[in-house]
Parts: sequence; C-alpha cells; structure tokens
Amino acid sequence: MAHMAIDTRSREVRITSGGATLEGELAVPAGATGVVLFAHGSGSSRHSHRNQYVAQVIRQAGIGTLLFDLLTRNEEAADLHTGHLRFDIGLLARRLVDATRWIAAGPETGRLRVGYFGASTGGGAALVAAAELGPQVGAVVSRGGRPDLAGPALPRVQAPTLLIVGGHDDVVIQLNEEAYAQLRCPKELQIVPGATHLFEEPGALEQVARLATDWFDRHLLPQE
Repeated sequence: MAHMAIDTRSREVRITSGGATLEGELAVPAGATGVVLFAHGSGSSRHSHRNQYVAQVIRQAGIGTLLFDLLTRNEEAADLHTGHLRFDIGLLARRLVDATRWIAAGPETGRLRVGYFGASTGGGAALVAAAELGPQVGAVVSRGGRPDLAGPALPRVQAPTLLIVGGHDDVVIQLNEEAYAQLRCPKELQIVPGATHLFEEPGALEQVARLATDWFDRHLLPQE
C-alpha cells in the first residue's frame, strides 16, 4: 500500500487546551482507520523536517497524522530562555490528552484509532497521556525519547509501545532501557545502529519512519 498514491485531505486546525490554543495540521487519507498524534520536544515544531518526513511515510501507509505544537508561540519563545516548559511533562501530557479528546469528538475523526509518536521529552509526555487514557490509545512510538520522564505512569501504560534509540546515543539508550523494564504493555526496544540523537545520519530517519509505520500499521486496527 505504501507504493500507491494516497488521497489525503489536509487542513489547519486549532485545539483548545486549558487557556491555550494549539495550532496543528490534520491530514487523514481516505479510508484511514487510525491517526497518529505527534508530540515533539521543545525547540522543534510541527514544521520540523524530521517529523514531517515521518508523518508523510505514515500517511503513505493509509494512516492519518496530526502534527501540532504542544506549546504556544509565546511559551516556546519563553522556553528558549528558561528550558522549564519542555520538561513540564504534566503540562505536555495534558495537552496531548486534550488533543486526543478533540480527535474523539470530531465527526470525521471520532472513529479513528489513536496512536502517539513522541520525540525527546514528547516521548515521556506521550506515555503519561497513554497511561491516563488507557484503551483509547492504540499504540505509542518514542524516537530518541525520554520515556524515563513518565516515571510512575510507565507500569500503567496499556498501549503497545515501541522505543527507538540511536546506537550512538549512549545516555538515552540507558534511560530507555530502564524505562523499558518498567513497561508492562506489549513492547519493543529498537536501536538504530550508527545513529545519534537526532538520527541525522544517512538512512537513519528512514529506518525510524519504517519501524514506526510498521508498528502503527500493526496496532491501529479498526475497533471491533
């Protein structure tokens, strides 16, 4: 299916979470049964070429994507100086939960199974949100993530979880291995040989996209 031209409708969306309005881009291929919400780390955005590339590969497999910013522009600007919001996992997870509920309430998207793709601190936020929402979340993928930041939420995650780490990202490998041991859900840990934290090496991001797409394709099946 990945080699076929996919008819995809894309639109800009605004999601309210608490007092914040989060801007995003929703793209759902015709006939999709699932949608993947992207939770990125700070200093990145929905326009990140890495996330855009992975999202494109996922859509080619017939799965929808929602790329949105977990922080507002003002918060992002402040965070560049303080760095405190990118580690506020509770805040990021709440916004991911609100975005998931927005998807569930949408006339076009309410029937879709939800998956999370988290990068950096967004990986921790995705796991906290998945623990809170239980069976509403069908699958989680973390790329170079900080699942350790999910802390006590880890054993409560029900969604099948795939942790992807670069082979040269030594500190993050250890943090992922420790978090992996605490997960009680169906799980895999994949280490991409030769890759560093941002997967900038030739072929590394392609491997991430393939692993993630296969995981979502397997787990975001239509609800019975």
